[in-house]
Amino acid sequence: MTASQTEHPATTRPPLWRDAVVVKWVAQVFTLVVVVGVLIFLVTQAKTSLNDNGIRTGFDFIKTNPGFQLAEGIDTSPATGGRALYVGMVNMFRITFVGIIFATMLGVLVGLGRLSGNWMVEKVSTVFVETIRNVPLLVQIIFYDAVITQLAPVEFGVGPISGWFMVTQKGVSMPRIFAADGFYQWAVVVLVGAVVARFVYRHEVDRRDETGQDTKPGFKAMGTIVAFGLLGLLIHPLFGFLGPIFGGIARVIGAIPPGAVQLALIALAATAVVIWIRRFWASFDGPSGRAKLTDDDWFRIVFAGIGGLLVAAVVVLWPGLSAWIVHSTHDFFRFLETKFEFGNWSRPLDGMRPGVIKPDRFTSFSPNGLTMSRAFAAVFLGVVLYTASFIAEIIRGGILAVPKGQLEAADAVGLTKGQKLRHIVLPQAFRVILPPMGNQYLNLAKNTTLAIAVGYSDLVQVGQTLYNQSGRTIEVMAIWMLFYLSVSLGLSSIVNFWNVRLKLVER
Repeated sequence: MTASQTEHPATTRPPLWRDAVVVKWVAQVFTLVVVVGVLIFLVTQAKTSLNDNGIRTGFDFIKTNPGFQLAEGIDTSPATGGRALYVGMVNMFRITFVGIIFATMLGVLVGLGRLSGNWMVEKVSTVFVETIRNVPLLVQIIFYDAVITQLAPVEFGVGPISGWFMVTQKGVSMPRIFAADGFYQWAVVVLVGAVVARFVYRHEVDRRDETGQDTKPGFKAMGTIVAFGLLGLLIHPLFGFLGPIFGGIARVIGAIPPGAVQLALIALAATAVVIWIRRFWASFDGPSGRAKLTDDDWFRIVFAGIGGLLVAAVVVLWPGLSAWIVHSTHDFFRFLETKFEFGNWSRPLDGMRPGVIKPDRFTSFSPNGLTMSRAFAAVFLGVVLYTASFIAEIIRGGILAVPKGQLEAADAVGLTKGQKLRHIVLPQAFRVILPPMGNQYLNLAKNTTLAIAVGYSDLVQVGQTLYNQSGRTIEVMAIWMLFYLSVSLGLSSIVNFWNVRLKLVER
């Protein structure tokens, strides 16, 4: 065999129009340019049409007095449109946060009930799921609102438990527990207890692994937190020394110029991008080196750099952001300074019973109790029951996904039903349950927009009132879209974080 025969033929690159890498990049960049161009065209056309019809555009309504009051919220007489929208956001978060908690608890109970060996429990759970999830949520909310409207009016001695739990046509009122003046100092003691409990938990887990004994690490960690909580009732006034410290921090932050914060944010964004790219690049160190880099990997690197530039552009073009960060952080530490007072023996928690007052011709609930208005109660019942019916099926499906052999092994070693559920079934089922559960949380957050049907002052209802008065429909809808996009991405990030943590790591 001659030398010329042993040589490999020279490889030639295909022409650009046939190169898969070039075609993919050109197609994606072209699509991006087209999408951005279409958006710019639509925005320009909308602005021109509005100007031709004498309709003003802009976000100046955020700084002007809206001229209306809200039915409920942290501020029923907002001074600006932005404040009104903020109250609507807080009201939406109230429904979402409480709804997720109660829908999860009810869904877990109903899901376990559908797997129960008790005929009555299984049938009741099945009827609940099949009925609630097949009736549109909007119909349910309107139905609950109509039912609450037909209840007894607010009056002295109303029940079912007068002075403790009152259900009327104006809503539901019950006792409330709130943070008193000594709460923040007591919370510091509990936080220290949580740190200690973490070390206790790790120590007991290591001891269990070494000896094989059931050291009950979770029980002892929880006991540590409870012990510090009880101890905090006696020693929490000592932590009032933190007040002057927080005050000093507030004064230092208040002296920082917004321009320095802008530079710090730009530097932070640049540093974060560089660190991410370096770590991503280092992850390809190995025998094959950079040959493992795909087009998607290059896109990640490019868009990481573009993301950093966008953050820097927002910081530069929006100087009010830096000023808001300075003022908000300053106000936060000033708030903490007022809550920490050395020698303050006030109790950490306090409570009040609900009541009825008649300041004028109309009787209403007193501000002492925890009151759910008629609209809040209707939306709360709607989103909780509706979401719980779907969560129940997710729980049932996740438990049935656990291999039958695992249950047989648990029975073979003599585990009780409770132990089998806690140690065998739920830990494995949770990996199956978590992704669809996150989707239900997202649906619950977005379904709160139906509260407008019963007049609940959430973001959509407040925004509709604003654009009816100011004519800024596009601007208000843009705020809606940005807000719900942020909420959805935030919930998705939390769910994805725990999903990654629960992922099985193969050897």
